[in-house]
Amino acid sequence: MICAGSGGVGKTTTSAAIAAGLAADGKRVAVVTIDPARRLADALGLDELTNQPELVDGERFAAAGLEIKGELWAMTLDSRRTFDELIETLSPDAQTRDQILGNRIYEQLSGAVAGSQEFTAIAKLYELDRSGRFDAIVLDTPPSRNALDFLDAPDRLTGFFDGRALKLLLAPTGFAARALGLGTGAILGVLKRITGAELLEDLSVFFQALGGLIDGFRERAEAVRALLADPGTTFVVISSPQRDSAEEAIFFAGKLRSAQMELGALIINRVHSVGQPAPTLAAAASQLGAEFDAPLAAKLLNSYSDSLNLAERDAATIKRLTEEIGEPVIVPELAGDVHDVEGLIAIHDQLFVTR
Repeated sequence: MICAGSGGVGKTTTSAAIAAGLAADGKRVAVVTIDPARRLADALGLDELTNQPELVDGERFAAAGLEIKGELWAMTLDSRRTFDELIETLSPDAQTRDQILGNRIYEQLSGAVAGSQEFTAIAKLYELDRSGRFDAIVLDTPPSRNALDFLDAPDRLTGFFDGRALKLLLAPTGFAARALGLGTGAILGVLKRITGAELLEDLSVFFQALGGLIDGFRERAEAVRALLADPGTTFVVISSPQRDSAEEAIFFAGKLRSAQMELGALIINRVHSVGQPAPTLAAAASQLGAEFDAPLAAKLLNSYSDSLNLAERDAATIKRLTEEIGEPVIVPELAGDVHDVEGLIAIHDQLFVTR
């Protein structure tokens, strides 16, 4: 289950609440978060979240009223470490692995390749899926402003490895070298005068070592692409009633449809309401005026007016999201920030129907 949405919509805590609900139903679940903040680790009772799943103590949830019948595991994505692990897996031997991991070009490239964070997120998803350790995996993703990056990450990464510049470096005796009448040494000699000897030597060693991994990267990218399109993979789009996040949710849902990927649910967090039926401002003014002195009644009326405006705005946004995406699950605005197990359970109770 891949949870996507813009920043600030409660995506990380919603992902954790979904994972907790699945674990409460008896499943062995892993939640993978992109957010490095300690709040989720603190809420789950863990000293820290690492690049490997850590078991959450179910007693922590039981004490707050939710019995975890299965197992809940949590981790945070370390993009660099995940990329390192991928290099280690695909390297044909220890020498190639060490040449790449110890190369200063790799130090910069591993974090700079376009789409690398998004690719490593789904690479970790693939790794956990293939391990067979879990009944369900819930992935918190980067903000959906990067929706194109996330969904297109396999293609963009293989596009990098198929790029003309990389091919030239991997095959310096190819067409360009032959056309110039130059061999590898001559090309490097020209470039050394421009960029310095050490850099070019590092580039040469790095790209030559990387050349043996390209087929492996292509195969892994194909496997990741297949996992995203697998019927067992579903996307949950998370939004708030704010206009910008709603528009991004609509955009992301459209991308999913275009890619023929499964949209499992739309969740709208932090929704304001005033209950039904809501008194009119005139009726509220009359009631408040009868119960409080004029200055306090005026302040209360202003507050109620603001609440009405927020509720109307949220209702209009919900209507638009429903028309564009489908019937949503509504999570009301909670008091304070969700930073503990009680807050996660409060979100859980809005998402799961108790039978």
